[in-house]
Amino acid sequence: MTKVKICGITSLDDALTAAEAGADMLGLNFFKQSPRYIKPDAARELCGGLRAQLGPACPVLVGVFVNELVSNVSLITSQVGLDFAQLSGDESDAMVAELHGIGFKAIRPMNMAMALDDMQYFRKTMPTNERAPSLLLDAYHPKLFGGTGEEANVEVALAVKEQVPRLMLAGGLNPDNVAARVAAIEPWGVDVASGVESEPGAKDAALVQAFIAAAKG
Repeated sequence: MTKVKICGITSLDDALTAAEAGADMLGLNFFKQSPRYIKPDAARELCGGLRAQLGPACPVLVGVFVNELVSNVSLITSQVGLDFAQLSGDESDAMVAELHGIGFKAIRPMNMAMALDDMQYFRKTMPTNERAPSLLLDAYHPKLFGGTGEEANVEVALAVKEQVPRLMLAGGLNPDNVAARVAAIEPWGVDVASGVESEPGAKDAALVQAFIAAAKG
């Protein structure tokens, strides 16, 4: 069954709503320029509260970072109590390797050739832990690092999926289109932020529930 990651979580209520609706992963954004940014102290309280209420049923918790120092990624991941770190900027394969299996890369290729080059470049640093995606494919945008609402190219997604064990698909997904995208691409998982929001950083419970139900089919 398709894994679902609800990204850009900023409150415990939204986290609980997503978890209770069946989310497998929750993303917390530590990129200060994002409208979904959460401070590490607030994130630590959120994650602690979530685990206290859900115990072993707590979704996998992922920190989203953009062009951050690897030392800061490691520190925030440890202090907040995250399971994995998603690198959504212009990070190198060496930086992913420095995270020793807890990091995975998000790519936003302009075209097929760039997508396949990125996939080969990061192949050796893809996590082996099956709770994490090998790679996240997002839609290209010249200025923004995800959360754009634009869709990733289907042909590119299919080509990358053939080469990686666990592809997570992002970009323009919402309750109305996710089922068709899952049927066409059959990714390991899907990632959504803006597609289930009432406003940036505030999740709409009905949209979250509808998205997860549609993605899992």
